[in-house]
Amino acid sequence: MVRVAQQLLKIQPYQAGKPIEELAREFGIDPANIVKMASNENPLGMSQRARLNALDAVQASTLYPDANGFDLKAALGQRFDVPQSWITLGAGSSDILELIASAFLTAGRSAVSSQYAFSVYAQATLRTGAESIVVGAKDFGHDLEAISNEIREDTTVVFVANPNNPSGTYLPSGRLETFIAGLRSDVLVVLDEAYREYLAPELQYDSVAWVSRYPNVIVTRTFSKAYGLAGLRVGYSISSPAVAETLNRIRPAFNVSNVAQAAAIGALQDQDFREQTFQFNRLGLAQLSAGLRTLAVPYVESYGNFILARFGGRTPRINAYLLRRGVIVRPVDGYGLGDWLRISVGLPGQNALFLEMLGSALIES
Repeated sequence: MVRVAQQLLKIQPYQAGKPIEELAREFGIDPANIVKMASNENPLGMSQRARLNALDAVQASTLYPDANGFDLKAALGQRFDVPQSWITLGAGSSDILELIASAFLTAGRSAVSSQYAFSVYAQATLRTGAESIVVGAKDFGHDLEAISNEIREDTTVVFVANPNNPSGTYLPSGRLETFIAGLRSDVLVVLDEAYREYLAPELQYDSVAWVSRYPNVIVTRTFSKAYGLAGLRVGYSISSPAVAETLNRIRPAFNVSNVAQAAAIGALQDQDFREQTFQFNRLGLAQLSAGLRTLAVPYVESYGNFILARFGGRTPRINAYLLRRGVIVRPVDGYGLGDWLRISVGLPGQNALFLEMLGSALIES
C-alpha cells in the first residue's frame, strides 16, 4: 500500500461554494434560474477591456505563456510603483499562500493565524509538516495582541487578512502597522488583501510602502474578486526582492496562463470598472444589510463583498430551503461557524430574490 505523508491526514479538504451545475443536477433546476451568492465573485463579471484582452490571447494559446509574466509584472510595477523583482505571480492568491508555506515552513516550525480566517492558511501550513497555531478571534476578527503573544521561537510565518474572510472584519492601518513593527524581523508577515478593492477610500492604506519599511512583510492580492477573473486564476504578491526570489525558485513553470495574464493587464487598466464595482458593492451590501435587519437576522458588519449572518439551529434547514429554490449561499461550518451563512453580494434583483426566499425560509423553519 502506498504511504501517505502523515501530516496530510490532518488536513480538511477545502470546501468551495456549490457550483451552479451541481445544484442543477441535484434538483433538476434550469441553470439559468439559479442564483449563486456563495463564492464572493463579482456579479458584474470582468471588464470589457479584460474580456477583449483574454479573447485576443486565446488565439496564441497553442504556445506556452511567458513563464516570468513580464508584461503583467510590468503593469503591476507601474500601477504600484515597485520593481518587477518585488513581484511574484500565482494562479490566484491562494497559490501564493501555498508557495509561502512551502518556502518558509517545515517540520519543527510554526505559523500563526486567526480563528475565523481563510482556511487555506492552516491547510498550507499543515501540508508542510509545520504546526498551525490558531488564535481565538476578537469580535469575529483578528486579535492582534493575542496573536503577538502566541508567536514562538519556532514561528516563521504569521497570516493576517484585511478585510477578513469569512467574517468581513477590518483592521485599521495604524493598529496593523504597530503590530507589524512589534514583531521579530525573522517572522514573515503575510498580509492577505484579497478584498482590499472593496474598502472605502477613507479606509485604504499603502501596504506596499510597508514592504520597504519592513522587509519581512509580503502583501498578497488577487484578480478573482473585484476584478472578476475568478475562473482564470491569477494573483500576485509584493515583497522584498529576497522573499520574491525565494518564491520564484519554487513557483511552478507556467503557473499563470497567457489568457489570465492578458486579462489581468486589461483589468488593471480599467479604472472605471473598478470604481463601478466598488459603488455597486457598496449599494449591494446596504441592500442586504437592510433586508437582514428587517428580518431580525443578526450579522457581522462587512468590509468585503459578502456578509456573514447568523441563523442559529435553523441554519441547515434554511440553507436547504434556499438550495431547493435555486439560491446558493455559503455554509461556513468548516470555520466553526455552523450557525452562520455567508452571503455574497449579487445583482440588485438577486439580492432581492435572496431576501424574499430567506423571509419564506424563516417562516417555514
